[in-house]
Amino acid sequence: MPQQTIPLIIEPEQLEKQLGQEDLLVVDLSNRTNYAQHHIPDAVRLECSAILSRRGPVMGLLPSNLQLDEILSDTGVTDERWVVACDDEGGGKASRFLWTLDVLGHTRFSLLNGGMRAWLAENRPVSEGPVSPPAGDFTARRQEEPVIGKDQLLQYLNDPNVVLVDARSPAEFRGEDVRAARGGHIPGAVNLDWVKLMDPARNMRLLPDNELREIMASLAITPDKTVVVYCQTHHRSSLTYIALKHLGYPSVRGYAGAWSEWGNDPEMPVSTQ
Repeated sequence: MPQQTIPLIIEPEQLEKQLGQEDLLVVDLSNRTNYAQHHIPDAVRLECSAILSRRGPVMGLLPSNLQLDEILSDTGVTDERWVVACDDEGGGKASRFLWTLDVLGHTRFSLLNGGMRAWLAENRPVSEGPVSPPAGDFTARRQEEPVIGKDQLLQYLNDPNVVLVDARSPAEFRGEDVRAARGGHIPGAVNLDWVKLMDPARNMRLLPDNELREIMASLAITPDKTVVVYCQTHHRSSLTYIALKHLGYPSVRGYAGAWSEWGNDPEMPVSTQ
């Protein structure tokens, strides 16, 4: 598929028409049992934990370029292949994988809208059992724009041109559900629970673009600002990242350390208001 025609969000009916293309690689990040029972024909499985580096208590950092080169090559990724990612849990794992590709300079990718929930609900073709990945050869060209670290984020806290979006639940945001040494959120962040982006009436696809834009505008998440997204491990917030990129936001960055880093660092400021 030519570069200019690759949609960031692809509908199941669009993907079904593309199945069998030599330059298509479908990567399924569903759990092992679900994948074994039913997956998109020729989809290869990737364990999401393989693309994470856990340095307790920080759980969502990126591995080294060399590690990622090996993992992605073993999965069948090449610069030329169009990668479509899906999962069985709302798009968080698939989006984290696509954010990782974005960080590494691979731009030919799409998120399957609604993931396996939509695919199965609409009785689209499935296969069973494992799939051997095609030969891959990928070398990272790490990009700085999609990533932000703790120290740089600390400098942005009072910047009016930056908006922080916390994709966790309201209880986590308020500090009632504590999943680190401290509860609460990064000062100045707005709370947009990632599940609010999904449409249960359409098999957990993203909400229509106009509704997504209304939600963003209501929270002053506007395209003229740099948007930084985070959650506990930059899993849920990766869906927010992909949604914002889909809407055309020019500057979106993911904080991979997320609350598992910030909330466990006594030097970092915390708010519960």
